[in-house]
Amino acid sequence: MARASATEPTTPDNGRARARRLHRVRQLRWVVVQLPFLAVMTVVIVAAIFLIVDRWRRGAFVFGSAALLAALLRALIPTSRVGLLEVRGRFADVVAMTLAGVAILWLATSIDPLGTD
Repeated sequence: MARASATEPTTPDNGRARARRLHRVRQLRWVVVQLPFLAVMTVVIVAAIFLIVDRWRRGAFVFGSAALLAALLRALIPTSRVGLLEVRGRFADVVAMTLAGVAILWLATSIDPLGTD
């Protein structure tokens, strides 16, 4: 009769517990990888709130800032950990988001407010 080694599971419960732990680790890793995207989406939600309460210039400014934040995070974070911010290659993503952010900021700051914020 062969003895079980210390690295092999001795009961089916050990195998199931190990599988559950592995599943939890994978779920946690997925959440951590999505944190940059969640940070950008939080700023976008703040911009949407400004737009809803009729502060369109502030909302546009915050929205442009969110695009620049996304570009910065995409440029600095490795591709394996950038999550949903990755659409194309790093260079294309950074250039597209930077151009969009700068254009939105330029529009938000250049248009005359006409007595509104």
